Amino acid sequence: MKNLHNALLLKQLYLLKAAGQRYTDITPSDLQEDPADLPDDLEALRKIVEGCHLCDLSKNRHKVVFGEGNPHAELMFVGEGPGATEDSTGRPFVGRAGELLTKMIERVLLIPRSQVYIANVVKCRPPGNRVPTPTEALTCRPYLLKQIEIVSPRIVVSLGSTAYRYLTNDDSPIGRVRGHPIAMGRYTLVPTFHPSYLLRNPSAKKEAYHDLLTVKSLMEAHK
Repeated sequence: MKNLHNALLLKQLYLLKAAGQRYTDITPSDLQEDPADLPDDLEALRKIVEGCHLCDLSKNRHKVVFGEGNPHAELMFVGEGPGATEDSTGRPFVGRAGELLTKMIERVLLIPRSQVYIANVVKCRPPGNRVPTPTEALTCRPYLLKQIEIVSPRIVVSLGSTAYRYLTNDDSPIGRVRGHPIAMGRYTLVPTFHPSYLLRNPSAKKEAYHDLLTVKSLMEAHK
């Protein structure tokens, strides 16, 4: 049934493309898969994501950036999407922003990066590192939600406004919501700034530091 479902989706895309439409013209809800229909195994899910061609981002990618880290992590970080370095390596947060994120994890939370799980809203690099379109993000979101379900973290840190928006359906500015824990059912969400923003605005690092102290307190409370 799963293969048939995917085949029908691809057939729909090819027919619309032949009619002169772009993938990004399709209503997001027409392409979204229910996370419940996706496999309950990260490696099986990875294979599906690596073969995904449901939006325009798949056309120019070099590698799918699925996610990495402890598959049973209590703490998960969610960013926006891959950059150039991530697109070439297939790993999330390995460029300058990734170096900063690693320092934040290891110097503030005092745990190795390998103990957390890291993923993005979209798994393919948007051209020029632009913000993903709603269609791109909503098409890819079921994969992220399934990752969260499988890893089952106690705490999820959303990095930047895009990750926050597509995890909560809330368009509030990140500066207003950052650092405030939000109950999301099975996990607690803590929004903070994206490391790329911190590289451009070093003065905001102090606020991000306090956000991570909140994360640290939540982790200690769960022990």
